[in-house]
Amino acid sequence: MTRSELIAGLVEDNPHLTIADVERIVSTLFDEMTGALARGERVELRGFGAFTVKRRAARMGRNPRTGQSVSVEQKAVPFFKAGKELRERVNRPTATKKKSVGARP
Repeated sequence: MTRSELIAGLVEDNPHLTIADVERIVSTLFDEMTGALARGERVELRGFGAFTVKRRAARMGRNPRTGQSVSVEQKAVPFFKAGKELRERVNRPTATKKKSVGARP
């Protein structure tokens, strides 16, 4: 599902909201989550999962073409851990899965 498919699905499910309102809501939500992660905070959505930032230590790597050692700097990477409810819904037998709004065929 893409961002535009998410927006289209929300507009379809909530006809009282305009496309502009839904776009603003989705953008605000993503901006707040991104800002929290950039500050090193944890973002937890009950039943869905938790986003955190993991720190990768600096290390020596290898250039796969030349085999030469290269220094890889320390970095932070976003990490997602699925919540229990999400894992259970994803692992249901396919016969009980409902096609979501805006899902690709």
